[in-house]
Amino acid sequence: MTTAIQTENLVKAFLKVNALQNLNLTVPQDAVYALVGPNGAGKTTAIKILMNIMRATSGRAEVLGAASSQLHGRRFESIGYVSENQEQPEWMTVGSLLAYLRPFYPAWDRNLENELVKQFDLPLDRKLRHLSRGMRMKTSLASSLAYHPRLIILDEPFTGLDPLVRDELIQGLIDRAEEATIFVSSHDLAEIESFASHVGYLEQGQLRFSEELSSLVERFREVEVTFDAPPRLPNQPPATWMQLSSSAAVIRFIDSRFEAHRSTAQIQQVFDPARSVTFTPMSLRAIFLAMAKSGRSSV
Repeated sequence: MTTAIQTENLVKAFLKVNALQNLNLTVPQDAVYALVGPNGAGKTTAIKILMNIMRATSGRAEVLGAASSQLHGRRFESIGYVSENQEQPEWMTVGSLLAYLRPFYPAWDRNLENELVKQFDLPLDRKLRHLSRGMRMKTSLASSLAYHPRLIILDEPFTGLDPLVRDELIQGLIDRAEEATIFVSSHDLAEIESFASHVGYLEQGQLRFSEELSSLVERFREVEVTFDAPPRLPNQPPATWMQLSSSAAVIRFIDSRFEAHRSTAQIQQVFDPARSVTFTPMSLRAIFLAMAKSGRSSV
């Protein structure tokens, strides 16, 4: 498997706090990889190390086959980067910013630039300081896509944007997905679920899981077990069962390793006899909330 991003035992410490703890992350080439997790999980720290904005305390990080600490100059001709807090020359117009950036990227495509300007409805004659947040994000994305980067890194690009702008940004990314690997951190889980191929969950600087989105969604289920009489919760439930609760004659929990035959047999063993069992698929947001509430690493 060819990788676009690879980290090995990556650690970043701020005084006595480890923002990243032995992060081992693999982003396959051509993937649309979403890194999710609660505030303070270490997502932005990881991206800043990948972009050589910040140095790791220890460990290794590679981007497009090169050590991230060696990213400079021409290596950025293959990388597009957009951050929610990205600084822009506010005194420039959109048109002058694009004109300023063109010479730095030999692969800059004027036809693609024009397509992106039209697609995002960018006002070329307006100064950046007079643009809405959404329009500024669209300007940043257009300027990061116009030179056909092999890797696009986005740090919380959808925060605070209205649904229409988010849809326009996502469509712009989808249009480029065939020619680039996309790595995005975001809290907008419903949006991520609509286009990501892979997902990783970061919590307290540790990667709890990393896999294809289809595999993740397939293995999580909300489970409801119905009995003829009020049941008792098991003293030692399986490690993959999360958030057990009971109400009247029903026990509910989340199974993080669902397999129809195995899960059914396990439930029969723990709860024999049960009247009925139902398994309900979960959205990425529901999985995220379950992980955040449980804080368990056994998934």
